[in-house]
Amino acid sequence: MNKVVLVGRLTKDPELFFAKGTGTAVCNFKVAVNRRFKKEGQPDADFIPIVVFGKQAEATANYMKKGSQVSLSGNIQTSTYTNKSNEKAYKTEVVADEVNFLDSKNKNDNSSNGNNTGNSSRNDSRNNDFESASDITPIDDGDIPF
Repeated sequence: MNKVVLVGRLTKDPELFFAKGTGTAVCNFKVAVNRRFKKEGQPDADFIPIVVFGKQAEATANYMKKGSQVSLSGNIQTSTYTNKSNEKAYKTEVVADEVNFLDSKNKNDNSSNGNNTGNSSRNDSRNNDFESASDITPIDDGDIPF
């Protein structure tokens, strides 16, 4: 099974482009992921290239920036190609199928809960739904067949 789950911070702003021919959105970025075991108290990290496609790619490019914390899942993909020097080169990256936006390293964002999703009104509408919960009529447990 080829499954990867990572949590880390973006090392620079994501790059968005659209594939020639198909027009599919493609977003590339690198994530700095802390290693579990450190060398004598010094923090160590790996810098892992990530690629995301479609609507998820557009959302990532629009709402994430350098320093943003992200969790993602996907699979490892390796490929070979010939570079400009006519030498065989290898590339390993994570193709993410799920990207979750966590808090931003820059705490001065306008979002109230630290999530950098770009939709601050979402929290307001959730609170309004919660306040109207007193209008709900309870169900008699005797009517439930199980």
